[in-house]
Amino acid sequence: MDTVTVIQVLLMIFAGAAGLLRLATPYARFIKLPFQSWANEFKPWHVKLIGVLEVGAAVGIIVPLLSNSLPMLAPLAAVGLALVMAGAMATHLRRSEYLNMAGNLVWLGLALFVAYGRLVEFAV
Repeated sequence: MDTVTVIQVLLMIFAGAAGLLRLATPYARFIKLPFQSWANEFKPWHVKLIGVLEVGAAVGIIVPLLSNSLPMLAPLAAVGLALVMAGAMATHLRRSEYLNMAGNLVWLGLALFVAYGRLVEFAV
């Protein structure tokens, strides 16, 4: 098992859990959770859409590991997750929530690392 695979699994766990939390938790309860006050600026369906994008990224990141098919899906899903994290960083920057922004930067970097690692592997 290489480093990219380990990070892929971590990203799948993170994105899947975050997405399922956004999908399963009612909006009124979600905005009261710690570090989730940003959701006050969004409509409930926006939060659900972010959850769908995160769950989709989690599935796209892990399916190529489990099935040995669609090898290009993992880097595409990782780039999609990186875009979601970039949007999250912009929201937290606008709200001066620098601690949240730092966390998003870590996940963005890990997603781009997986995308690069799988694209290089795909090209060789």
